[in-house]
Amino acid sequence: MAIKAEEDDSPIADINVTPLVDVCLVLVIIFMVTANFIMQGGINLTQAAAGAATGKQSTEENVKIIITRDNKIMVNGRVISRDNLGLELRVRIAKSKDKLVTIVADKTNRVESVVDVMDLAKQSGAEKLSILKKLQE
Repeated sequence: MAIKAEEDDSPIADINVTPLVDVCLVLVIIFMVTANFIMQGGINLTQAAAGAATGKQSTEENVKIIITRDNKIMVNGRVISRDNLGLELRVRIAKSKDKLVTIVADKTNRVESVVDVMDLAKQSGAEKLSILKKLQE
């Protein structure tokens, strides 16, 4: 008695979707990784030309902080150590009518040091902060 094998001539109706799912997951991972880099772009700012300010503000009563290229800090022309900066700012801001602190920084200064001075000025009572670009000498 011979066993006859059944031949199935019907087309295959099942599609293997495993490779499609693998490719889609890889694409999702790639998009997630590149989206972080796209969102971390910088902020483009236009710089105004630096010049002499005109106005009714008395520059003697306002606090002017200069951060030099070698990261020395000068408050109204006097060199101050970072440890004494908070106390000096509190005294000078208390005497200031407008509570305005102007920070003059060089483009070679680290952003971190400028932000630290800004934070210290705000903690010392400054109500207004102004940041200026140092003039070329």
